[in-house]
Amino acid sequence: MEALLCFVGTPILAALVIFLLGFRVIDEYERAVVFRLGRYKGLKGPGWFWIIPLFEWVESVVDIRVITLDVPPQDCITHDNVTVRVDAVTYFRVVDAMRAVIYVKNYHMATFQIAQTTLRSIIGQVNLDELLADRERINEHIRTVLDEHTDPWGVKVTLVEIKDVQLPDTMKRSMAKQAEAERERRAKIIRAEGELSAAEKLVAAAQQMATSPGSMQLRYLETLNEIAQEKNSTIVFPLPIELFEVLLRGMTKS
Repeated sequence: MEALLCFVGTPILAALVIFLLGFRVIDEYERAVVFRLGRYKGLKGPGWFWIIPLFEWVESVVDIRVITLDVPPQDCITHDNVTVRVDAVTYFRVVDAMRAVIYVKNYHMATFQIAQTTLRSIIGQVNLDELLADRERINEHIRTVLDEHTDPWGVKVTLVEIKDVQLPDTMKRSMAKQAEAERERRAKIIRAEGELSAAEKLVAAAQQMATSPGSMQLRYLETLNEIAQEKNSTIVFPLPIELFEVLLRGMTKS
């Protein structure tokens, strides 16, 4: 009797073990790609689910969170033939786990490789000044091109940011000289504009004084007061301009 129970209980126990092996549990941010006899069956999760043992299996568990991908420094040549070293960071996530498993072998590595290639390609289409001044537009251009390439894989590129642009030492010196020359040019323009404004004010003041002789005498007194404050031994007596005009008329008549 015991042998019979043991004979009957063994298959039941084996079937129970196989049944329990079909249970799976995955997290909220994961999706399980299930295959049945080599064909795509569907997505499972999150939480617990059951698959048919021996006939179905989980081909891959895909993380659908945003993934940060660092693109290492790349030697690029800009459109104006300047060699720069550029590194960037790419943010992407899987929006279709089925395509990310079936249509590409390793979507993470594939996205990394296409990001490197696209970065060098886009940098080669812009000038150095555009790369330094209009980085936001270039970031958006790279993101758009990347998203077009990764869309068949079920991968969505959400953001691309150029982190650093390293210039050759010779280019740094040239740019420093250019910036210094630009600052000198602006300083000269500002000085010239200041002198022009001062000359215009002096002309206006002279015209105003010409209409009021008394104001000229007051100006003489102010000047004498300023000189006296310096404790000088020289005494200056202001003479009216009219006196010189009389002398000039006399010399002209003679």
